[in-house]
Amino acid sequence: MEIWINPACSKCRSALTLLDAEGADYTVRRYLEDVPTQDEIREVLDRLNLEPWDITRTQEADAEELGMKEWPRDAASRDRWVRALAEHPRLIQRPIITADDGTAVVGRTEEAVRDALSR
Repeated sequence: MEIWINPACSKCRSALTLLDAEGADYTVRRYLEDVPTQDEIREVLDRLNLEPWDITRTQEADAEELGMKEWPRDAASRDRWVRALAEHPRLIQRPIITADDGTAVVGRTEEAVRDALSR
């Protein structure tokens, strides 16, 4: 199990606290320092069964500067979104937990973190 975190994020810290309390075996990826590649983002999206716009923090300054709220959300635009996430990792929703069964969750709630633990 791997968890993508921003240490400054309270949701990430809460997820780590819960993982620790449950004795989970996991690795931490500080994705702002160890930026995921486009291929890694695509893999996580497949594991999440989501599209890039589903995990994009469109309220962030970078997203507003890029005008992402106006970008098409379709198959033809998918690579554009993935490229933006790789170039601006602050836009990636967090924390993302990759479960041992090959799936992943966005662990913003205790229920989502527990879901990842049960997989």
